[in-house]
Amino acid sequence: MKRFHNKVAIVTGAGGGIGSPIARRLASEGALVVVTDVNEEAAGVVVQGIEAEGGNATVIAADISNKDSCIALVEKAFGLNGLIDVLVNNAGINRRGNLLSLSDEDWDISFTVNLDSMSHLCRAALPHMIAGGGGAIVNTASQWGLYPAPNHIAYNTTKAAVAAFTQNLARLRTGQDSRERRLPRRNSYADARSRCQALGAHDRRPRQNGSVRSHRKA
Repeated sequence: MKRFHNKVAIVTGAGGGIGSPIARRLASEGALVVVTDVNEEAAGVVVQGIEAEGGNATVIAADISNKDSCIALVEKAFGLNGLIDVLVNNAGINRRGNLLSLSDEDWDISFTVNLDSMSHLCRAALPHMIAGGGGAIVNTASQWGLYPAPNHIAYNTTKAAVAAFTQNLARLRTGQDSRERRLPRRNSYADARSRCQALGAHDRRPRQNGSVRSHRKA
């Protein structure tokens, strides 16, 4: 049995970049993957690739810069099979500039997308994970959060905050089997693959039909 058999995984920013190989790997390990991106067309291409390889995936387009959209995403994903086992907070943006050159708008949107969305999505997903017996959360940070690159003050700062957020989240005591991991962007594909491998756990709950079905947005 594959390690993610009968598990539901949400991957944000999965229409390209690091997110698409994470989504493909989870699907190859048996998960029903919710491929989420603001670009619905790009997310659909990823789903088509997953299905061509024999995996199960669905598109849920979402603008994670909006709190209500984050909550709706989680509820739609939960409605597929009544479970959320994995949440990969991968979506992010990089608006270049130093403190003097970066606009207020670029600073604000960097925090909204890179950090606030994680809070909204985790708050929405955790009750479902706790009720279901456990789960795993992966937050994509960056080595630039620890070793800042020039002219990327907003990105560097938000990714440092992601690391702190994840460490605090890991201290949340729920009484359930929940794991939170910070994924640095160094050697991103290899790290993403190894983290996906590490997330596997025995299935704690039976499914009504004993299988995961593929769902596509109409």
